[in-house]
Amino acid sequence: MTGIDGCLAEAMTIPGARGASLVDWSSGLALGAAGDGPGRDHETAAAETAELARLAFESGAFTAAAGPRRGSGSGPVEDVIVTAQGSYHLIRFVETSFDSSVFLYLWLDRTEANLAVALFRLKSITARLVPA
Repeated sequence: MTGIDGCLAEAMTIPGARGASLVDWSSGLALGAAGDGPGRDHETAAAETAELARLAFESGAFTAAAGPRRGSGSGPVEDVIVTAQGSYHLIRFVETSFDSSVFLYLWLDRTEANLAVALFRLKSITARLVPA
């Protein structure tokens, strides 16, 4: 099991990482942050990505397509990927055995990052963050 600081430090080792934060999407608050936030503001980025995460997680379209839930802490959506000019924004929901509303947000420089590698690494990091 990795703590929040260790999780964020490891996320920052992903090639192209500019910033990372652990966010509670029910409140929009960053529980921890490392590196830079888009616009140099982790709190604003946390609140804005929380809105996007909440919309994706609670969407009926994704719920219907996902089929039965694997556990009480898992939802229909695993990741949200936003590609923007010059950057990638990744949201990885933290799966737990209890009701959780936490995700790991990673901001990547598009010229230095490999999206597949980043997704693979985020999955590994979040799996070790909390025992499922």
